Formats: sequence, structure tokens, C-alpha cells
Amino acid sequence: MTSAYDRYRAADLDLPEEAWAWNLWGAGEENMGKDGAPELVAIPEPDADHMLVRIDSVGLCFSDVKIMRQGGSHPKLYDRDLAKEPTRLGHEVSLTVIEVGDHLKGQYHAGQRLAVQPDIYQDGKSTAYGYTIPGGLIQYHLMGAEMLETDDGACLLPLPDTMGYAEGSTLEPWGCVMAAYTQRRRLEPKAGGTMWIVGRPGDERDYLFSSGLDAPATIVMTDVPASVVALVERTSADTVVRNGIGTEDYQGLVDELTDGAGFDDIVMLDPRSAATAGAVAKHIARRGTLNMVGETALDGLVDTDVGRLHYDYTAYLGGRGPDIAASYGEARNRCDLRPQGTTVFVGAGGPMGLMHVQRAIQQPDGPRKIVATEVSDERLKALEDRLAHLAESNDCELLTFNSQTSDQSLHDFVMGITDNQGADDVVVSVPISAVMAEADTLMNSDGMLVFFAGVPNGTLAPLNLSAVYLDNAQYTGTSGLTIHDQQQVVDLANRGELSPGSIVGAVGGMRAAKDGLQALVDGSYSGKVLIFPQIHDLPLMGLDELKEQLPDVAAKLGPGETWNDEAEKALFDSQLSGSS
Repeated sequence: MTSAYDRYRAADLDLPEEAWAWNLWGAGEENMGKDGAPELVAIPEPDADHMLVRIDSVGLCFSDVKIMRQGGSHPKLYDRDLAKEPTRLGHEVSLTVIEVGDHLKGQYHAGQRLAVQPDIYQDGKSTAYGYTIPGGLIQYHLMGAEMLETDDGACLLPLPDTMGYAEGSTLEPWGCVMAAYTQRRRLEPKAGGTMWIVGRPGDERDYLFSSGLDAPATIVMTDVPASVVALVERTSADTVVRNGIGTEDYQGLVDELTDGAGFDDIVMLDPRSAATAGAVAKHIARRGTLNMVGETALDGLVDTDVGRLHYDYTAYLGGRGPDIAASYGEARNRCDLRPQGTTVFVGAGGPMGLMHVQRAIQQPDGPRKIVATEVSDERLKALEDRLAHLAESNDCELLTFNSQTSDQSLHDFVMGITDNQGADDVVVSVPISAVMAEADTLMNSDGMLVFFAGVPNGTLAPLNLSAVYLDNAQYTGTSGLTIHDQQQVVDLANRGELSPGSIVGAVGGMRAAKDGLQALVDGSYSGKVLIFPQIHDLPLMGLDELKEQLPDVAAKLGPGETWNDEAEKALFDSQLSGSS
């Protein structure tokens, strides 16, 4: 006899006349749904340019909470009046195609399983799914050009039959994690851009610029040595010389020569003053570079815009010289964890932090020693329960640390396990500038600091930028993802090198969606909260609660009581057994 789950997978269940949906009618949780519950809406028939899709699973994210709280004032809703034009939350989505319009039949077919890449742009404007475009907290909805004809093509990723629904929903957050270790910075001078070379009066060093100096259309020079002037004069770039200006004049220079956008590439020669370095760094353009070349340390830490490192991909490069060009390129600027090294994850107990730790553990030739830090012993225990078996099987030492309960500082702990060298890599998933600054003190001199959590642009943290040019330290940050990052997760899962579903921490049905959002606020679960819209009345429950509530499902959990396809099948069989 065919099981309910098998019929569901085959899209062999009767289509209802109406669908349950959580529409967001304004700011605040009281405006999500009607009277605190989802509402019934008609299921439309697709025309030639649309297809009807069934939402199989939705992962909840703190971004959903932000949208619910801010309503139409959220930046990606563009002051939309939600009372007249509601949206829906849910951008971490796995779906099945149910019916395809005539114009789309060559591209999609009924029964096809897809995951959503929600970070969408239409004509250069962000129209993300689950934000501007109503998202996945609904049982069925239409998809058309808003999802299928974006600036990057269709934002849907085919899923292999071997991948479960929950796993499909985790591709978006997993893709964000993968993106954090994929080179997003521009590492060469911009062709046709504007370069500013800032010298130090009295520096008479003979510099070289072996490649890249012919790229800028305009080169601005301030107090540069004669050797650099001679190099610039050999190029075809328009040149501007502004000697003797102070930091208070920098903004005027930016306004005059870049219309306030900032310089695409900045080169600082023989920097000595941390204050000057900080003032110069303020004027890097989005996706711009600051190349620091010198042999003497700055006189202090640099107040650095850590928000722009995350959101604007500003790149801090450097080298000892004399070849200025030696700072550029991927060979010198790594973005992934050091093989066989020591990595510290700050804020490791939340869903995204857990994913970073799991990736590091399962990464071939990844770090051999991992420190997971949190301020909650409960979260650290949940992390150990979930990931210790993976660490053991991958020959990786997993250490946990809670600075709130330890008698030593995190800095002393890290130095103690690294012979006072510091960690090779530090990954920060906590959006607090003071925590980001502390993380910088944990690094080896040639380490990498990854700002995964974003803080607003303009947020400053004191960083040791001397290490960038003296020892090749790396400062990176990323925001968002591409469909290629999600495909990487699928490929890793297919090769058995990543188990994406093991990040699930709690499951619930459609009515539990609002409870799931509150659980995010309360930090109730260390893993991801997954909602299955086609299961209506399943209350929200952590995987540790399944033993009492749904023992048949609990019996199918993997090592460390982690979610897998067998548990998902048992859940659907238990909840949909009455469907036909």
C-alpha cells in the first residue's frame, strides 16, 4: 500500500479549494494573519505565464521577525501600505510544481521539486521573495515573471529526489554560510575607476607597481614619493595632484572627484598614523579596496567601519612592498578557513553559528581544532549533542567556551590552546561592534576575521590593520547569497560531505508559524525552526520533544538526534494519513 508520504511526494493528493496563508497586514505580530491565526484564501488557476506551486517547507529566520516588526517601513518594502497590499513572510522555501501554464511548459513540469533563491533583483532593484514578493507561509500560490525573469534569470533551484523538504529549505541559510567563504571582494584595481594614492611626506622609498596601475581612468596623488609620480606619469590615466591636504579636506576631495561615492581603489604608502588610516578608509567606494604598503606598524588600532566590511564588501589589502601590486590577487588574499588550523566561532549556538561550525567540521582538510563560544551553557550543550559525533568522525577537536561562566577570558582561553599564537580564523555571528573588536584580539597575526553578522554601516570597531600589510591578516564579510552558493550545498550533500538537514532544531505545522517566530525571539531552539504548511495543526516542538509527542518520528532521527529524511517521512505519514 502506498504511504501518505509517497502520495504526497508524487503530488497525488487532492487539491483543496482554498489554502491557508499567513498574510502580514502591517507592522507588529498582531497584524500577522487574522485574529492570531492563518486565513483561508482561494487557490488561483495559473494562466499561460504562471505556474501553481505547493509550499512544502519553510525555514524561519530572524529576518522574518524584523519584517514583522517593521512592516511597510522595512527597507525592502519601500514604504508599502500593507493594509492595502499585504506581504507574506517565509523566504527559506522548498516547493513542488503542481500546474504549469502553457508558456512555461518547456521549462517546468508538474511534480518538479525546487528551492527558492530569495535574494532577487529586478532591473537593479531588490524585490526579494518573502519581502517585496509575498513569500512561502502559504500552502499554494502562483509564480510568474517576478520569480522566473529576474536580473539573474530564474531564482529557482532544482532539487534532487534524494533531498528532503527540510533540507531544501535549509539551502538558503546554508548558501549564506557558503558565501561567507567564497571570494566576494574585488582584489584588483578597477578598470576605468578612480584611484587615490596617499603618500607620507618624507617617504623616499623606490616603489614598484608591477601590474594594475594601467586600470584606473583617474589617479589622484597626495604627497607621494617621486618614484610613484614617475610610475603614474607613464600611464594614460588622468592625473590629479593634491599635496599638503589634511584629513579634514578628504571629504571635499571625494565630493569633487567621485561625486561623493568614494574612491574605487586607495593606496596608502608607508602609513604610520592610525587616525589618518581611519580617515582615509572612510572614503572607500562600495566594493572598493584599500591597499596599505609599508614596513612600520601604525601607532594604534584603526576605527574601522565593520558594517561596510559586511554589506559593502570593502577590501583591506596590503604588503610590505616595494611592489604595490603584490598586495592584490587571490593568492595573497584568502577567504576560506586555514587547513589544519584553529578556528574560533563567536556566537556559535544560534542556527547560523551552528551551520558555520558544522561546515568547518565536515570540510575536507578543514581546521583540526574548533572553539565554539556562546553565553548560554544550554546552547553549548545542544551544539555538542548535535555536532560532537561529526567532529569525532572527522578527526576534529571540538571545544566549547562560555565567557559568562568561565574563570578566564575568551582571549586567555584561545591563547592557552594556541601557545599564545592566536587562532588562524575567527568567525563572528554576533552583530555587536564590541564583540567584533574583541574577536580581532583572538587572531594570529596572519589570521582571518570573518564578520558574518551585519551591523549598520557607520558602526566602528577598533581593528589592528597594521597586521594587514605586515603579516597578511584578512578581514572579510559577506551579505546575501547567489543561487550558485545554494547549488554548492546540493553538490556537497550529494557527495556526502555535508548533511544540511541536521541543522533543524524544531518543527511545526502551519498554525505554529507565529509560535516559531516567537521562538526565534526567545532563542528557544539552537537549530532552525521548520514549518510544514501542508500539516495544519502540528504544534511547534523541539526535536528533543518528539520522544514524548511523536515517538515514531523520534525513532528515525539520526546520530545526535538530528533531522533526516527518514524522520521527515515518518512525520508526514503520521500527520497526513487521513489525506487522499
